Amino acid sequence: MINSAGGLTGGDAMQWSFALGDHCAAQITTQACEKIYKAVSGTVATVSTQIDVGPDSYVAWLPQETILFEKADLKRTLNVNLAARARALLVESTIFGRRAFGETIETAQFSDQWRIRQDGRLLHAENFSIGPQAGSSLKRPALLGSYHAVATVLLVSPDCERLLDPARLIIGDQGGASVWMGKLVARLVDFDAYHLRKRLIPLLGLLNGGEDLPRIWTT
Repeated sequence: MINSAGGLTGGDAMQWSFALGDHCAAQITTQACEKIYKAVSGTVATVSTQIDVGPDSYVAWLPQETILFEKADLKRTLNVNLAARARALLVESTIFGRRAFGETIETAQFSDQWRIRQDGRLLHAENFSIGPQAGSSLKRPALLGSYHAVATVLLVSPDCERLLDPARLIIGDQGGASVWMGKLVARLVDFDAYHLRKRLIPLLGLLNGGEDLPRIWTT
């Protein structure tokens, strides 16, 4: 996918919609990181993704990182409808200021909502919301502490349970993973996108059903 805008700011709206038929497989990724720039007061950038997956099909939603800048305001939603026996690997990574450039986040707003359903049944739901004083909140030990990068990974597959221990070995102490209700959920944190990818890429490779990741993830 290509974002011709080069980045989003308040008032911009990006919508993605994908549909897979029966017995299909697709890996979906982005050309580059999504940048969320400073928003004028009272305006919000929105990014919404809708994915419908037919029976016995597999989708891997693998966008590259979203980078939030100071005073950014972003509302992101991910809605996935899986048919019976469909499988999915989903990831979203968020960078709160680029450490290599000395960027920090003090004032910003960010909300992230996931709704994943299978055969009409709600399988996974989560809401994350922070701001406007995002900097002080993110520094809390229960959130990021001294880290600036976080990734959430969700796998819906019959193989979830046997992949849990290998996933935990890759994640290490900077995150965790659990399995329940036919899904594996993992979160990883790190100092920046570079160090996060050192563990995220092997983790996605493990969970991606034996398929190679899109080349842009490994070049």
